Amino acid sequence: MPRASAGPVPVVVMGLGVIGQEIARAAQLSPEVELIGAVDANPQLVGRPLSDVLGGPALKVKVAGTLEAAVGRRKGAVLLHATGSRLEQVMDQLLDALKLGLPIVSTCEELAFPFLKYPELAEKLDRAAQAAGVAVLGTGVNPGFVMDRLVAVAGQACGPVRHATVTRVVDARTRREALQRKVGAGLSEDEFFALVDKDQMGHVGLVESAALCALGLGMDCDDFEEEIVPVFAEEDILDGAFPVKKGRVAGIFQSAVGLEEGQERVRLELTIAVGADNPGDRIEIEADPKLVLEIRGGVPGDRATAHTLVNAAPRVTAAEAGLLTVLELPAGR
Repeated sequence: MPRASAGPVPVVVMGLGVIGQEIARAAQLSPEVELIGAVDANPQLVGRPLSDVLGGPALKVKVAGTLEAAVGRRKGAVLLHATGSRLEQVMDQLLDALKLGLPIVSTCEELAFPFLKYPELAEKLDRAAQAAGVAVLGTGVNPGFVMDRLVAVAGQACGPVRHATVTRVVDARTRREALQRKVGAGLSEDEFFALVDKDQMGHVGLVESAALCALGLGMDCDDFEEEIVPVFAEEDILDGAFPVKKGRVAGIFQSAVGLEEGQERVRLELTIAVGADNPGDRIEIEADPKLVLEIRGGVPGDRATAHTLVNAAPRVTAAEAGLLTVLELPAGR
């Protein structure tokens, strides 16, 4: 895919939480992009130098309260969007960016493959992106790379794929406190399932990864099933962000299965738990030839997500207008 223009692509970061800050840092390291603005809804951040927020140099960028102010008069900017996981919650932000004519690369997990759960919203976004003449992409490490795009790339070396299994194990002790709480560390079993019932527990985007994985491997899955259960601490865990007592929830085990006429074709299994054993990523493709790929220790979530967004920015400026998936991006940088 050719670059749309020479020189670094101007980018604006929206959302300065932990991931947004990582994206801003990654943008400063990339020779392919130029960080020209940042925007956040928190009034305590608006007007502050971005360097204060990041704890390091950030050119002369100040945090703006609106996207229009952050972009200013610069043309050709790409929005690096990191404000939420649920498509319905960020839909208005995405549409506002498209009204400004901005291509979008977002961490929103449900945006990675919105056609599965939100076909009407996906169609609305696609129409708005085409009207603006720009591309919209949801990506990250998971969904966006480890459990879908990487699997599809590996499958290119195989004959027809019979089945694919992807396993990702994350020791949450190596991740931020917010993630440890997000996976229920320290909760009782009843508290855990009460949050599951409210759709407030677990990793968002696993079923989207399963759909992308199946599509990338040439499978025609017509149904998807998802399950989430707690992982319990087998002993007191004292070296996380907070203590987790033996018998309490240490994290989650989550699975997503893609079925074709009732037959399992894709299985994704994700464990995120404080003290999880043998962290890493494993891809097993049943085909001729059979392929097994392992990443010892696993792909780091936050930093790798940030670089994934930054590296995608120049690609979306040269992409066809509309709502894209990561399967439509070139494999190279």
